[in-house]
Amino acid sequence: MDQTLKIELGKQGVFVTTLQELYNWGRRSSVWPMQFGLACCAIEMIATTMARYDLARFGAEVFRPSPRQADLMIVSGTVTKKMAPQVVRLYNQMAEPRYVIAMGACAISGGPFKQGYNVLKGIDRYIPVDVHIPGCPPRPEALIQAFITLQKKIDGQHLTGADRPRHLDANAQGEFPVPEFGEHDLEPTSNQGVWPVEIQGTGNREQGTEGHSQRLTCD
Repeated sequence: MDQTLKIELGKQGVFVTTLQELYNWGRRSSVWPMQFGLACCAIEMIATTMARYDLARFGAEVFRPSPRQADLMIVSGTVTKKMAPQVVRLYNQMAEPRYVIAMGACAISGGPFKQGYNVLKGIDRYIPVDVHIPGCPPRPEALIQAFITLQKKIDGQHLTGADRPRHLDANAQGEFPVPEFGEHDLEPTSNQGVWPVEIQGTGNREQGTEGHSQRLTCD
C-alpha cells in the first residue's frame, strides 16, 4: 500500500498493516538479551538497564539467565581464546531468531590487547555479528543506539524471498562449530560460514555466507 495513503487512513482512525509488519513488530519489541558479561564493557551494559536509561522502552529489560530463553547475545568485553569456545557454545544454544551485538573494541578486534597471544581478535570470527559498537568502553547511549539499529534491521526483514532471515531459510547454517585448542591455536581459526578466510598460495579470499557487507556498524 502507498505510504501516503496509509498515513491518511491512520489520521482517520483506520489502521492498515500486513502480517510481515506485525511479525517484525513483535520480534523487535521483545528482544531478550542473555545475562552475561566478559569484562569492563559489561559495567556499561548493566548501567544501560538502570532507571536513568530505561531499556524497557525497547522491550529488552528482561535479561535471561539461560541461553535457551534469550535471543540476543551482547558480547561485552574482552574475548580470550579460553572463553571463545564457551561463547560459541552459548550462541548455539540460543533460540532462533537470534542476534549478536559486539560491544566495545575488545569484542570487535581485540582492542588494546590485540597483540596478546591469548586474546581473540574479534568474536565475528566465529559467530555472525549484527551490530558493532566501537569504543573502549562505549557509553550506555551507544548500546541504546545499537538496539535501535538492530530494531531497524529486524523491521526490514522479509518473511519470504532471498533476503529472508536465517531462521526462515532451511538451507542456512544454524549451528556453528565450537573451536577447540589445537597444537598452536584455536582450531578452526575461524568459522568458514562467518569469517572470510584467505586461501594460501592464491591471494584470494573465500567469502562465507554471512560476510562483512551484511553487518551494520553503530557509530
